[in-house]
Formats: sequence, C-alpha cells, structure tokens
Amino acid sequence: MGCKNVSPLGIGCTILFVLMTAVAVTIIAVFYITEKLRAEADSRSAEEPSYYYQIGVGRADCTGPIANLPLMGYANPDQTAAGLHTRLYSRAFIVADPSTSRRVVFVSTDIAMVSQKLRLEVMKLLKRKYGSLYRQDNVVLSGTHTHSGPAGYFQYTLCLITSKGYIKPSINALINGIVKSIDIAHKSMKPGKILVNKGEVEGSNINRSPYSYLQNPKEERARYKSNTDQELVLLKMVDLDGHGIGALSWFAVHPVSMNNTNHLVSSDNMGYASYLFEQEKNTGSLPGKGPFVAAFASSNLGDVSSNTQGPHCVNTGESCDNPDSTCPVGGPSMCMSSGPGRDMFDSTAIIGRSIYNKAKELSRTATREIKGPINFAHQWVNMSDVTVQFNSTHKGHTCKPALGYSFAAGTTDGVGAFNFTQGTVEGDPFWDSIRDVLLGKPSNETQECHLPKPILFNTGEMTKPVPWHPDIVDVQILTIGTLAIVAVPGEFTTMSGRRLRETVKSELESSGSVKDIDVVVAGLCNVYTHYITTYEEYQVQRYEGASTIYGPHTLSAYIQSFRGLAKAIAENSVDQLPKGPEPPDFPDKKLISLLPPNPVDKKPNNTAFGDVVMDAQAAYKPGDVAEVTFISGNPRNSVGFMAGGTFLTVEKSDHVGGRWVVRYNDASWDTRLYWNKGLRGHSNVTVSWHIPYSVEIGTYRIRHFGHFKTLQFLKPIFNPYNGSSTTFQVTN
Repeated sequence: MGCKNVSPLGIGCTILFVLMTAVAVTIIAVFYITEKLRAEADSRSAEEPSYYYQIGVGRADCTGPIANLPLMGYANPDQTAAGLHTRLYSRAFIVADPSTSRRVVFVSTDIAMVSQKLRLEVMKLLKRKYGSLYRQDNVVLSGTHTHSGPAGYFQYTLCLITSKGYIKPSINALINGIVKSIDIAHKSMKPGKILVNKGEVEGSNINRSPYSYLQNPKEERARYKSNTDQELVLLKMVDLDGHGIGALSWFAVHPVSMNNTNHLVSSDNMGYASYLFEQEKNTGSLPGKGPFVAAFASSNLGDVSSNTQGPHCVNTGESCDNPDSTCPVGGPSMCMSSGPGRDMFDSTAIIGRSIYNKAKELSRTATREIKGPINFAHQWVNMSDVTVQFNSTHKGHTCKPALGYSFAAGTTDGVGAFNFTQGTVEGDPFWDSIRDVLLGKPSNETQECHLPKPILFNTGEMTKPVPWHPDIVDVQILTIGTLAIVAVPGEFTTMSGRRLRETVKSELESSGSVKDIDVVVAGLCNVYTHYITTYEEYQVQRYEGASTIYGPHTLSAYIQSFRGLAKAIAENSVDQLPKGPEPPDFPDKKLISLLPPNPVDKKPNNTAFGDVVMDAQAAYKPGDVAEVTFISGNPRNSVGFMAGGTFLTVEKSDHVGGRWVVRYNDASWDTRLYWNKGLRGHSNVTVSWHIPYSVEIGTYRIRHFGHFKTLQFLKPIFNPYNGSSTTFQVTN
C-alpha cells in the first residue's frame, strides 16, 4: 500500500490513536511515579518517626497570706509580711510523646524552695485526680528562690522554727496553685515543637563567695571565663503553625534584689522577667491572664548574687570583699551587697529586665529543634548514709546533717546575727556550751565526719518534735529528646553545678545513641537540703560550705546518684533502678504551729471598713505616685483574695455609660499595697499606683477589696468590703 492511497480519514484516525496512546502512557507513568514516591515517603516516615510533642502550659495564682506571717528566705525574724508587691504564680509545662505513653511535667513556682511536705501533698492530690498519670518519677517541682514569699510550708523542725511553724493557709495556697497550674496545662495540650537556644546574660550576677571559688583547682577554673554561669537556656514552645505556647528558661542568680528589709510579698527579679515576657505575649490581658506562659526557673545559684555592686561596708563605703566578709568598723554585720538600682525595687526591675531581654532575643532567634523520645528516672536516697566510691582503693562517706558556725553569719545578701563570721573553721567555747545545754553535744562521729566544719547545730541527731533535717531526698532526671533536666534538691554552687552537668552529659552520651545533649541543672526541686559546694569550697567554710549539711563529700554523693540515673536512661534500664527508701510524711498534727490566730478586726468609731482616710489628689502626671489609704481588716483574713482574686484595682473611666475598665490590679508591677498595723486593733492599707510614663491620659480611680473578721457566737465571720475613692485625673 503506498502513501498516495491513504485517505485523509485514515490519517486522522492514526494521529488520534497515537495521541491517545501517548496520553495513556503518560498517565500510567505519572501514576506509577506518584505511587513510588508515596511508598518511599511512607517508608521514610516509618524509619524517621515524627517528633512533634503534645505540649501543655498552665499558670495559676499561689500567693497565699500577705500579712502578719514570716517571709521565707532570709530567716530574719523581723521580716514579716505587711503587704503585696507582686502576686506569686505557679507555672506548669507538660510535654508528652504522642507515640508512647510517656510524659513529663516541670513546674516552676514563685517560692523560696519546694519543701518535702509540699511535694508530698501535691503528689497526693495529683494521684486522686489523675491516677498514675502524674507521679513522683515524671513530675518535678522547682522554686524560683524568691526570698519574699510566705513561709510556713515545711515539715522539718529547723525550717518550722524560722517560719513560726506550720501555716495551713500558706501551704494550702501553694498546693492549690501548683495543682491548678498542672490542671490547666493538662487541659491545654496540643501538638507542637520545642526549640532550644542559649546565650549569655551580661551584668546580672556576681559570685558572692569568690574566695571559696578560688579554692577549686586552677586548671579547672581555667576552663571557664567567669566565676559564675552567665548562660541562660531557653525552651521555646510553639504549636504546629508556629504560634507561641510558652517559654521555659533557666538562669543562675539569687532572687535577692528585694533585700531583707522588704516586707512586701514579691516574686523578685525572676518573677519580673516572667511578668515582662507574659505581658508582651498576652497583649491586652491583665497580669496573670492570657494563654502564653513564661517561666524563669532557678539553676546552680548557690554562690551567685543579683546584688551586682558587690559587698561594701555600709558605714564607711569601703569594699569588704574579703574571705571573712568583715568590715574594720562594725565587723560582719556592716558588710552588705547592693544591687544596681537606686533602691531594691529599681534593682529588681534592672536585673529582671536584663534577664527578660536576653530571653526575648533567644526566643526570636531560636532555630534548633529538640527531637527524640521522653525519658525520666527518679530515686529516693538516704543522703545521711551514702558511701562514695572515688576509685578502686578510695572511698568517702556522707554524714548526718549538721550546720556549721558560718551558717549563722549569713551572707552579704543578708547578714546574720551575734557577730558570727564567714570562714569560721574553729568552734567557740561560749557558743559550744550553749549548744550543748540547749540542743545536745554532737557525737564524736558527726564532728569528725564534718571536719573542718565546727558544728553549731547537729540537726541530724535532733528529732524533737520531728527531725530537724531530711535524711531521705529525691534525685531525678527528665529527658526530652536531646535536653536533660537535672532536678537537684538544694542550692548547688557554680562549680558544683558544672561538675554535675558534665557528669550527666557524659553518661547520657556514653551509649552513642544520642549526642549533643543539653543539660540544665534545675535548682530548689522537690525537697530542700540547703547548699551543695565542691569539696574544695567546703574546706574554707564560708556560708555555703557551712550550709552543706551532709558533709564534705555531699557533692560527690549527688554526682554518684545522678550518674546512676543517667546511666539507666542511656541504657534503657530505668525499670531496674531500686526505688530507694521513701521519705516520712508527718501528719499535720505533729507539726508545730507558732503563729497565733488573727484577732478580731477593729475600726475607729463612726467609720466603716473600706472608708477612705487619705484621699488621692485631684490630678497627677505620668511618673507620679497616686496613693489612697483605706480603713481595713488584716489582709490575712481576706482568704477569698489569696488566689485568683485581687486586693486592689486601678480603673479608667471610658466616659460611655459611666463604665469603669480595670487597667491594673495587684499583680501589676506598677501597684503596691502596704498594710499598716495600728493601735487598739485598728489597721489600714495604703494602695499606691506608680503611674507609668506610657499611661493613657484620662480619669482614674483606685479601689481596695478586703475582708474583716468579727465574732458571732464565738464563731469567726468574715465579711467583705469594697473600698471606694473619689476619682482623679492623669494629665500631661
């Protein structure tokens, strides 16, 4: 058949056939390639599991009583609460691996430290609510270490004495606040990612015992550029769309910007950093409100102060940065450190803002994502009886708890009494004789075990009415992918923390399955055991060494215990770890209470609770301080406002229907409430508003809320009142 004989119709059919065949082949090829790519993707997905986490965050008020009870931290009997600077919060973070049943909880709370009694009570309540979901081994409770929170939540005698005993309203506020923050975090869990970033915070901490630090080996010190850890570690938590959920940071500094003359409940510098971060993220919300949660948790802060001006003799102005922290005139009681501001409020703001600024920068630039499984390990250890194996031929032993002479000297952040001096390595016959009569003489075994510490309080041999110090303590590690949180039950010094971090990192990476692990030391966790210095620092017996209660090998014992936990996690053998001896849980009736109940509130004749006795001025300008004084009851009677409520508001008129809008409350940085205890049972409160320069011009009013206590048929009755105030103007 020749070409000339092919018809046009035949040619068209042939072309159509060829085109259809090509299309069919193309479709089949695309389908085949697509299916192959999908299969390969599924295969990669099976080989490389997703490391998205379920993340929940929560914040709850835990302020407690704000008047007529001791503040916890300085152990100063004259430092009792008399008002409110900032409210206290518990901030909880839950991270769960959706591919397994594993989850961990980290809680940072605005308190001096977590006591064993507090942890035990929280865990009981969590067990009743959640069964075995939240347990001793996967929950860490940490204190920020503010020295301006209410006391009274301990079960061992030493801290009971300095707290005026066991104070139920104080511990109940903490229990309820911590559990509520976990509840909120539990209910808010959503898929998300965690990014980690690190950076140095400059000019915000100094070493308050540089002489002790210098006792560490020279070659070890040469590895670090500073005698404090200046690095802030931040976890940035975001949902799968990249929206912020929360931020959790660790930084080593004592929150002692609010000094031991302060009488206002305050979260101090770390709390202010949280306040700034949360206010930035929760736009338009009052403090303590909004979904974003930012916590600044404690780390190895044992010898680290926020009083960056250093120690000076308050009577002469000269430096007293010497081994004994003493002044030529006045001795150790005149040697005190100060912060960078014009007063303690300003110093708190400066340090807090510096920490926040670095955290904000790190959050903005964070790119490294944490991926990997979740693990945790926990043990109870009898720290009074640990044998430390240094090598095949040498070993050491911990001691029954005891405090040395320099414990009574205090620190340059808060000096002690009776002219005790830091660096004391010999006892005094006068004080020894008083100790022996009142408390009993320490046994020869205890004295020898603690050398060179001269023992002032042999607390491990004192058991009335309950033991004075804990023997059984928690050691615990949480790991989230390549992040390890080492929860320590006390205040590790700078070098102690460095040694512990190195040990845990080395052990976790020893299996070879995970590399480049970030290790953070989380301080003041689960139970309080005072300080942990290095062996070398212990020898010179400054305050931190005298407060290392289990003797010179305390750090080695902790390192040995945490190494065991890290090894178990690395080898996937946590289930084989012995649980250890459980701590005692003393019933409330065995715990002494030295705080008398509040008397019935009284007021002057012809007045009512809430009446204004000193009114505001007619007008103020930004930068001024507006003050109003009200007749009040004792704020300790205002139980309804201790958690979730407020003692005061600053309200602005919107000039529409006479509505007043709350712009500030008692959680705001710019407000303060001072309680003034008067004569004949009368008292009043002064509410002050430090008017920001950024304030909106307009008409404002200040209100105070409270309760007063009366008796009816010998039963206390708490009656509410709302203070009133005439309005005032804020003008240019």
